[in-house]
Amino acid sequence: MHATPAQNWQVTGSYFEACNCEAICPCRRQGGQKLTNGSTYGVCEFALSWRITAGQLGATDLSGLSVVLAGRYRDDEAGKPWRVCLYVDERAAPAQHTALMGIFLGRCGGTPARNFANAITDVYEVRRARIYLEHRPGRWFMRAGTFVTVTGAVPVPSALPVSCGIPGHDHPGDEVRTEVMRVVDDQLRWDVQGRCGFATDFHYMSDPA
Repeated sequence: MHATPAQNWQVTGSYFEACNCEAICPCRRQGGQKLTNGSTYGVCEFALSWRITAGQLGATDLSGLSVVLAGRYRDDEAGKPWRVCLYVDERAAPAQHTALMGIFLGRCGGTPARNFANAITDVYEVRRARIYLEHRPGRWFMRAGTFVTVTGAVPVPSALPVSCGIPGHDHPGDEVRTEVMRVVDDQLRWDVQGRCGFATDFHYMSDPA
């Protein structure tokens, strides 16, 4: 599925992620500069979440829906290919489900494809799930059914602005230390405590016609 001029889209909202690296995550930029390379432990295991406050693809309204993406990659693999599961809000109607899948897997091009989704090589599953997100200071939380649980509470101080490429480096935000990141799915399984997270807002859109 690729966006066409009749399928212009945009989604805006809040973003919260966690991974198994130590804070501040080596993938971040601090003060606009990337200070380190590679994951803390050579394998990045992550869970990413987006709450859409306003959005649409063509005539399909996406406002109020949420998406979670869990996956991993290895630093020693060429191109660091991502292998992922996508969890789509169970409240989404069929057209909304298709739109969210296309946008957040990068199949509609646009910002997600540029920021992260071109790294996705394997999609193990796309599942409907009951998603619950808290995206506010002191209340960072992510749940997708029984598959993904993340809690995070402690901000990590930084003298410089911190940004992440997934929402976009023009959206600096808050580095946090998560309490728990747990993913339990057929192909993806881990449970770590006291690792890194990041919270900000996002604005993704289709490529110009």
